[in-house]
Amino acid sequence: MSQERKKKSAAREWVDALLFAVIAASLIRWLLLEPFTIPTASMEKSLLVGDFLFVSKMHYGTRVPKTILQVPLTHQKIWGTEIPSYSEAIQLPYYRLPGFTSIKRNDVVVFNYPEEFHYPVDLKTNYIKRGVGIPGDVIEIREAKLFVNGEAAAMPEEMQFSYDLTTNRPLNADFFDRYGINPDSYYPFSDNSGYFIFATEEMVRELEKSPAIASVRKRVSKPGQGDPNIFPDGAYYGWNKDNFGPLEVPAKGKTIQLTEDNVRRYGYTIEKFEGNEDLRMEGNDLFIKGEKQENYTFKQNYYFMMGDNRHDSLDSRFWGFVPEDHVVGKAWFLWLSLEKHKSMFNKIRWNRFFKSID
Repeated sequence: MSQERKKKSAAREWVDALLFAVIAASLIRWLLLEPFTIPTASMEKSLLVGDFLFVSKMHYGTRVPKTILQVPLTHQKIWGTEIPSYSEAIQLPYYRLPGFTSIKRNDVVVFNYPEEFHYPVDLKTNYIKRGVGIPGDVIEIREAKLFVNGEAAAMPEEMQFSYDLTTNRPLNADFFDRYGINPDSYYPFSDNSGYFIFATEEMVRELEKSPAIASVRKRVSKPGQGDPNIFPDGAYYGWNKDNFGPLEVPAKGKTIQLTEDNVRRYGYTIEKFEGNEDLRMEGNDLFIKGEKQENYTFKQNYYFMMGDNRHDSLDSRFWGFVPEDHVVGKAWFLWLSLEKHKSMFNKIRWNRFFKSID
């Protein structure tokens, strides 16, 4: 006689259901889609602080996890603690499954912040920017205008810059709200003569019509004013955030001569992201396994990323190229958007529900 199968307890049913849900969510998050929240204003007004979106892993090909010993559905820390949620005891080599497409110029891309060296590549903090330069492109910025391969680049419709706004009287939050400028995007001058604001060109045109506005002037750094914070050596080249380059984006298989200028431009990238063993830099010379290199061939593709809020974005102008192995996926569509400066139902930006990201 066959033994009657013992019925699962209610607690066991719950445990099994929870385990299945965690496994299913982890697989979806790894293979298909990952949720992401816009934390800063670097992409405004294209993407807003408080936008919730899905990142498609499928478009560029799902990246096989490098760090496989990790608590499911975590990133760097266990929820609500400072305890690492992963172990680096086992690290897999970089591999990406076939995707639908490659990164196209002006795609909005989520990637791991390259400069965060204290985490494994796949657990670095996620950033989101616009890929304005793909492998082989020559990037140049002239007086805040972007040029790619010598031609003026397409500008996002809602790109922001910073402006000096002089006024005939003090302005309040309601005034700025009418023009779509939130409290995090305007700051009064110390002498009360006006405001420093972030705005799109369309917003500026509307502001100029107001009798309360005396003048609006875009803040643009002057050519030749080298900024030491600019990649790769703004002080040496005389580059700043509004006047930059020309600088070519490295492409896989591209061979360069290691001249003094090329070492200055690409030495940091080769040292930090190419995975060479026993590499050292001595002045403007590059050595691999003790031998001085006269030429170098790049092992992977790189990308140049910029925020649409051009004067409020730490991007490739400041920290350099994004390596291909740092790419997480394509920003696909919004599913929710909340305005932190509003309350109750006014917090919800209903017009942004299920909006695709261009």
